[in-house]
Amino acid sequence: MSRKQTKYIFVTGGVLSGVGKGITAASLANILKSRGLKVNIQKCDPYLNTDAGTLNPTEHGEVFVTADGAETDLDLGHYERFLNQELDQSSSLMSGKILKQVIDDERSGKYLGKTVQIIPHVTDVIQDKIEAAGSGYDVHFVEIGGTVGDYEGLSFVEAIREFKSRVGRENVLYVHVVYLPYIGASKEVKTKPAQNAVRTLRGYGISPDILVARSEEPAGESILNKLSMYTDIPLDGISIVPTLESVYEVPLHIGGLADYAMNKLKIKSRKRDGRAWREMVKTSLDTSLPRLKVGVVAKYLEHEDTYMSVFEALKAAAWGENMQVDIVWIDSEEIEKKLPLETLESLDGIVVPGGFGSRGVEGKIAAASWAMENKLPYLGLCLGMQVAVIALARENIDKSANSVEFDPETKAPVISLMNDQHEVVETGGTMRLGNWECHLAEDTRARKLYNAKVVSERHRHRYEFNNNYRKELTEAGMVISGLSADGQLVELIELENHPFFMASQFHPEFTSRPGAPNPLFKGFVQSIKSVQNNK
Repeated sequence: MSRKQTKYIFVTGGVLSGVGKGITAASLANILKSRGLKVNIQKCDPYLNTDAGTLNPTEHGEVFVTADGAETDLDLGHYERFLNQELDQSSSLMSGKILKQVIDDERSGKYLGKTVQIIPHVTDVIQDKIEAAGSGYDVHFVEIGGTVGDYEGLSFVEAIREFKSRVGRENVLYVHVVYLPYIGASKEVKTKPAQNAVRTLRGYGISPDILVARSEEPAGESILNKLSMYTDIPLDGISIVPTLESVYEVPLHIGGLADYAMNKLKIKSRKRDGRAWREMVKTSLDTSLPRLKVGVVAKYLEHEDTYMSVFEALKAAAWGENMQVDIVWIDSEEIEKKLPLETLESLDGIVVPGGFGSRGVEGKIAAASWAMENKLPYLGLCLGMQVAVIALARENIDKSANSVEFDPETKAPVISLMNDQHEVVETGGTMRLGNWECHLAEDTRARKLYNAKVVSERHRHRYEFNNNYRKELTEAGMVISGLSADGQLVELIELENHPFFMASQFHPEFTSRPGAPNPLFKGFVQSIKSVQNNK
């Protein structure tokens, strides 16, 4: 019996970058999944990197890590949150990975002496990767990064043009996301850039079936009609999406496009169940809910996307408790220089997220120490656990305690390279990546929050808790509430006699979802709520 043919929906962007291709793809996928379809989603990035692991977070946003250890673009975080399903390495495809495979194949003689070219060799590999990722699904979404017309993305555009011949035109649908600028002087929403963006895409041989037009200002029916006339796309296939209060509203806004896409691809719904999503969105927009104020002590403050998953996890946890969260950015370098720690008194809790390098780390250590002493709810993520350990060690063991990452000559290396104490497979250099089991100790807050003996959480780090200091730090009040499967790696710590002080070596933000917050974030918000109720 032959396998049912997967339908493919390609999402491209025009006019400018950052227009919302990822949210559009995730939203359409969300709707189709709510209608009983088995969906998958993939991001194709034109960067010559092999993965996102070395990209600067201040320029590119956070590095999202999949369960199987892929370091990916932050759009995969949106995908997982919108679909509430785990993706894998096949969902992230960068030019560097494609070109490396082509060169390796050429060196091994696979091409039998033929001249290796962009077409067909590079485009064939791209198509192979897309088809493999979509195999076994009803619908596979593919977002093409960048803007159509960029030199570096042309091989991907050509590959998806050719793809309709590979699987049949009736099994492929193209979505183009464009921008409608607003000219303040004349008070007009202009369609010309969108028209030109469609024309550019057509110049590469792709006629879009659906047009999503982003607009900062209201755009009426006349704009819709104009877009339809000049792009030759039926009105039912066009949606003007305004700036919304929450990205999670987008699936509620473009349901008509999902209907149109399903009709075009001849797909039938098996059910319609978007109630939970609608309720979550309703809660997220409720301004009457009580608010909590959380400080994020960090150093990459130039770009909000740097901590996207952390912010979304905090929001999801707050909504789960019928609250709203106000997130305050606190520059850890400012704490080092002049910011008095008493400033933290105005907060309901603090989060110290992950990061690399010594810049700003003393400010994070100071913040963790202040939270310990002043009983302020604290959640540490990856580096946030390491600075908490350093703070406790400086108070109870040696004032010079540090991580060998920040001071290779420290006399009290409470955090050290994991290969000094435990053998692991070196994936992505020397980092521990992806899902690792965490065994939770009995009678701990962690065990209670997770309500499980063993959990799997995602990692992205190369330094670990130094086991030589376990005894001294536990005597100082630290509880080791989570260990690796073999008991050698400290995964999770907490403090006794504190409203909430927990820190994980892993990144719980990556597994948090709207409507299903990660237990650590949930516990953090619940502790703040409890403190507020007892005031």
